Order: sequence, then structure tokens, then C-alpha cells
Amino acid sequence: MSTYANHPVSPAKAAVVEEMKEKLQSAQGAVFVGFSGLTVADVTKLRRKFREGGVEYKVIKNTLTRIAADELGYNALDAIFEGPTALAYSTEDAVAPAKILKEFIKETKTEALTVKAGLADGQVIDVAAVDALASLPSREELLKIGWQHAGSYLWPCQRTPGQYPQHGLCA
Repeated sequence: MSTYANHPVSPAKAAVVEEMKEKLQSAQGAVFVGFSGLTVADVTKLRRKFREGGVEYKVIKNTLTRIAADELGYNALDAIFEGPTALAYSTEDAVAPAKILKEFIKETKTEALTVKAGLADGQVIDVAAVDALASLPSREELLKIGWQHAGSYLWPCQRTPGQYPQHGLCA
């Protein structure tokens, strides 16, 4: 038994704490989820949706995750580490975990999943902020919109310069 950040933990548990710290630090977006009474079929469906969206989903150990969160200065999360807890996180898209979870709850009408809290760009966010985040367009949707707008700006340049001399954009 050794002491890890003023908490007595075994070397194996210290490794879990380090792994959780890495996950929390690398997450662009994360949602802590309470779950109770989910069917195996629902869990499988949820995991598939998360995987398709580039989101990792993992049932977590509350005590070890609390230690990791405290080490990173996320003391505001201490109250959520009670009961069954899972972490859905993405290193690419801050919106994806919240959006996929919200869509799944709406689609299945399940009451077995509850949002406990979240992380967005290194900041702890409450349930209302997670819900607001879920309403935003995903990274891919934003990129798609951006390219559509870029195409409309480049449209005059796709013509020969002599066709639109008054624009002066492509001359």
C-alpha cells in the first residue's frame, strides 16, 4: 500500500488514477452519467452510438475518479461520485458526448440515465450547461456549415474575371 496524493492506494489503483487523469485532461468534452436499471440491450445500443460518434464510454470507480479529479483541480465534481457512474468523453469534439447522450435518452425515453455533470474545455459544467451543450451543432456539423458558406464566398471566383469586372474579387 502506498500513498497517492494523500490517499492510501495500492500501486494498481494508482495506475487507474493516472489513467483517469489522462482521460480527463485529454477530454474536449465529457459527461458524467448516472445509470441504474439499464437493460443489456440499451447499454449495447448506447455504447454503439458513442463509438460511432467517436466517444469513449466507461463505467468508472467513484473513489479513484474523485482522486484523479481532485488532483486536476476539479473539486466541484466531488459531490457527483455516488452511485453507479459512467464517463462519456471525447478528445475531438466537446459537444459529442452530451449530444449523443441527450439523443439516446430522448429516443429511448429511458429514465435509467441521468446527467450528473460535465467537462467542457477543461471546465466543470453543471447539468443545465451539459443540456445547453447538447443543443449545439457538433464539430462535424459546424465544419459542414463552414464549407457551405466558404463555397458561397468563392462562387464569384469560379467565373472568368471578365464576366464580373465590377466585383474586383477575382480580377
